[in-house]
Amino acid sequence: MAKRLQQLWNDEHGQDIAEYAVMLAVILVIVVGTIRLIGSNANNVFSQVGSAIQ
Repeated sequence: MAKRLQQLWNDEHGQDIAEYAVMLAVILVIVVGTIRLIGSNANNVFSQVGSAIQ
């Protein structure tokens, strides 16, 4: 049992998965933040254009 735990502790595949998960989380935060920023700005622009047309 101790030998198996030692192998799991030294296995680097789990570290790769964790690194990819962290990178994915950072990318998702950036994408969501950008979409929210662009979405609110686009809404303001459409409102201004709509007001100008009337």
